[in-house]
Amino acid sequence: MSTSPGNDLQPHPLHRAEGGPVPDHVRIVDPARARAGAARRRRTGKTETELGRKRRARKIDAVLGRTYPYAVAELDFGSPWELLVATVLSAQTTDVRVNATTPALFGRWLTPRSLAEAERPEVEEMVRPLGFYRSKAKAIQGLAQRVEDEFGGEVPSTLDDLVSLPGVGRKTAHVVLGNAFGRPGITVDTHFGRLARRFEWTTEEAPDKVERDVMELFEPGDWTDLSHHLIYHGRRICHARKPACGVCPVADLCPSYGQGPTEPHTAAKLMTYEFAAGREDLLQGYLGGKSRLELRASGHSLGL
Repeated sequence: MSTSPGNDLQPHPLHRAEGGPVPDHVRIVDPARARAGAARRRRTGKTETELGRKRRARKIDAVLGRTYPYAVAELDFGSPWELLVATVLSAQTTDVRVNATTPALFGRWLTPRSLAEAERPEVEEMVRPLGFYRSKAKAIQGLAQRVEDEFGGEVPSTLDDLVSLPGVGRKTAHVVLGNAFGRPGITVDTHFGRLARRFEWTTEEAPDKVERDVMELFEPGDWTDLSHHLIYHGRRICHARKPACGVCPVADLCPSYGQGPTEPHTAAKLMTYEFAAGREDLLQGYLGGKSRLELRASGHSLGL
């Protein structure tokens, strides 16, 4: 089959339809091609032109966009306020736990005013499953009070106003801007930063510097989807400790190929979320256009 990062996708012995371990819609890269590409980029990476890096970055994003066509924010929300609170609560815990907690939270306190006026112990008990419950209860009540006092109970829709709120940094602000207001932003979380460095889009560690470097490689209109693509890929295949290089759809575009297992059957065992073996129905639901809420209502667990 062709392994160019184009739109073509043909059956491969490693695809599940052929008895292999890899989801059928995922681009499969010949290991020899991936090794050659990684070796070539390791030799030339320091002298890769800015144009070359930009072209490679956009090819990577195009492939990841076809790998995760359903990628959206993995926090459930129905309004900018709900997304803002959910994002603040997601620190040091999983989106799955936040999604299990916020329906009761927002059902109990519908508005910033009602949350600000709630009894602290009751709020603490509500967010206890998320860890650091005392500090998180204090944080979201302080946030609610500020939104009520300074913005009339409406979440502001500019970066400067959002980062002026207590407990809201650039990452949280960009999550809200991109997903609740449709305003382009790059969300640099731990997954995004790790992948950006593995792809050699940046050498920086500080999120604001990673954001700056990556912004230069993409058009603003692509920033929000790019964030989703990298975060999804980081959670499902390009793991921190042991990336599943052998089933990575951008293996031949990645200078870091080989940091994890390159044998496809071994690597496939590392795929998580809807890519994991035994979760084929969940993956088909995503690819069929079902929403996260619909999938959860059907009994699917969307976490690991």
